[in-house]
Amino acid sequence: MTNTYFHSPEPPSTNLVTPGRVLAIGAHPDDIEFGAGATLAKWSQGGTEIAFVIMTDGSKGTWDPEANTLNLAVLRQGEARKAAGTIAGSSTVNFLGWTDGELLANDRSVAQLCFMIRKFRPNVVLGHDPWKRYRLHPDHRAAGFATTDAIVASRDPHFLPELGLHHRPDALLLFEADEPNHCEAFGEVALRIKIEALLCHRSQHVSSMEISNLGEDEELRHFKETVRSASERTGASFGLELGESFRLIREL
Repeated sequence: MTNTYFHSPEPPSTNLVTPGRVLAIGAHPDDIEFGAGATLAKWSQGGTEIAFVIMTDGSKGTWDPEANTLNLAVLRQGEARKAAGTIAGSSTVNFLGWTDGELLANDRSVAQLCFMIRKFRPNVVLGHDPWKRYRLHPDHRAAGFATTDAIVASRDPHFLPELGLHHRPDALLLFEADEPNHCEAFGEVALRIKIEALLCHRSQHVSSMEISNLGEDEELRHFKETVRSASERTGASFGLELGESFRLIREL
């Protein structure tokens, strides 16, 4: 008997057709830029409308034990807006307000994301890969599972009907992918925009980018080269010059 539920794995793919609308979902204010900044920059240059969703307030994103976490949350919102503007001009940034480190994939977070998907009606959704092995940060896992659960809720009309007309995206791209099967190629302009967007997150220079508060030129050059080298390695694994890799899921 043929198992109608069995699907043979598809070969690795590259470069989706430029989508009309994209919803990018990150746990923290800089996650989207690290995972998909160049891809979003490329698509924006091609006319894609992009909306950003940031699930937590980023209030614990510092190594300074004396930092005021409320002030840090406000600062990071401003950084996120500046980064989104760098990538895609006047993009919409939606802050869901979960406390950093306390995000859960539960009824509340799924409903929040379901509302965003139904409201924005994206062709493509981007988010964290929740199945990444050996991941330490709980917010990344929770954001990933909330995203996948929200896609199911959004596509089916009897889930959360009070949140508007159901919507089924065409594709889901998971960044930080445990087993990537898709790569988006990009050029020097998109790489430069990704780096500029990351550098908008000045509060994260020390902790995430190894750039001191003094902004030493050598540290800045090292960070830029690190981003470039990662893009080159990723692209080479798919036969491309520069790339960002994802787990592509089409059967939504």
